[in-house]
Amino acid sequence: MILQDVKVGWVNEINIRVPYADTDQMGMVYYANYLVYFERGRTEWLRERGLSYKDLESKGIYLPVIEAHCKYVSPARYDDLITVRTILSEISFASIIFNYEVTAGEKALVKGSTKHPFVNKDLRPVKIPEEIKVVLEKR
Repeated sequence: MILQDVKVGWVNEINIRVPYADTDQMGMVYYANYLVYFERGRTEWLRERGLSYKDLESKGIYLPVIEAHCKYVSPARYDDLITVRTILSEISFASIIFNYEVTAGEKALVKGSTKHPFVNKDLRPVKIPEEIKVVLEKR
């Protein structure tokens, strides 16, 4: 389980009812939609910490995705109630890594991660501002 071996801690969970539009011709969630679910989990993780992408961007800070990994274990289908668990697993000088687990009840569906550098509007790396780092590290 990815979320057990983390350095930072603090898990956020959101539930999503799979809409028909997220499924493919085989009736399963289209694989790329899990990255959208990761983004929703990440957004809510930040929001519960008192940050939002809007807040960061107003300070001239952006968090693009530079790496994304997914391991597909089992498919979700239309109308399934899935849970996306998100955790900040690593903080470095100028980047962060989030890990994710998507489940339906006790059934594992997808495990993954995304890496995000802190950059300015010109996409140049910047050090994580101390006031933001404190919020990210808060337990």
